[in-house]
Amino acid sequence: MTEQMERGWPSSEQFWRKRKVVVTGGAGFLGSFVVEKLIERGAAEVIVPRSSEYDLIDQAAVRRLLADARPDIVLHLAARVGGIGANRERPAEFFYANLMMGVQLLHESWRAGIEKFVAVGTVCSYPKYTPIPFREDDIWNGYPEETNAPYGLAKKMLLVQSQTYREQYGFNSLFLLPVNLYGPRDNFDLATSHVIPALIRKCVEARRNGDRTISAWGDGSPTREFVYAPDAAEGILLAAERLNASLPVNIGSGYEISIKELTELVARLTGFEGEIVWDASKPNGQPRRKLDVQRAKALFGFEVRTTFEEGLRETINWYLRANEA
Repeated sequence: MTEQMERGWPSSEQFWRKRKVVVTGGAGFLGSFVVEKLIERGAAEVIVPRSSEYDLIDQAAVRRLLADARPDIVLHLAARVGGIGANRERPAEFFYANLMMGVQLLHESWRAGIEKFVAVGTVCSYPKYTPIPFREDDIWNGYPEETNAPYGLAKKMLLVQSQTYREQYGFNSLFLLPVNLYGPRDNFDLATSHVIPALIRKCVEARRNGDRTISAWGDGSPTREFVYAPDAAEGILLAAERLNASLPVNIGSGYEISIKELTELVARLTGFEGEIVWDASKPNGQPRRKLDVQRAKALFGFEVRTTFEEGLRETINWYLRANEA
């Protein structure tokens, strides 16, 4: 007998086949994989609102979206997000946009009688000096790392809202904490990208141009954990299918790697053989980042399927195909 049968979990196809689903951010990086998996599971209808038609910062637009779509489930993945540089340059924008989108969408989903609301938060909500590995019960034990605190705190308010709306109204909402994502279709714009796509682009372009060096931010000492975006999408959908509680749940791989080791690995996999020059004038960000992933396994059976090097190879190959010289 499988764990799914023992736990009484519905099959994915059984759960989604009669349900209409709104996926905010469904045209984005992570959202595109969530939408693909919903279609594979046979969801009755998948609605991906575009910001040009429904500005989620505007309450009237949120109400109109829910009235037009009439979904059973809302998966809220939309976010105003970027790397360390973007967070330093636009902290107020990131705070306001993410707070207003989340608060209004969850509130109006409750008012509209939505069956279930899944809020996708961020690992940036954790305190700067969270003990390793990050356990969900430590999320309130300190202030987030300063460069991404406005974004992280805005997203963390969805946890408070989820818990209070469940307590007072019985509203079924979830709060998930994915770690840093990577994979095909990521944002490779050096001005706004995260570390993995930025390193891939720098190494590929340096190799093609015959450059002898690339520059990397900080000193390479911080550690990070990454989860392959298709795996994270699977975790989100398993939570939607199997979880009915407002406690925070990590979505990650449990694999920790230093930025120095990561940079050297990306250089090797892209064929860049030059020197890596560390720019210590740039911030390191949070010193360490590694999640405890046991709660997701225990509550809804989620584990990553993709090794880190396998995922990196897939990401690099996708970038090379998308940017063939």
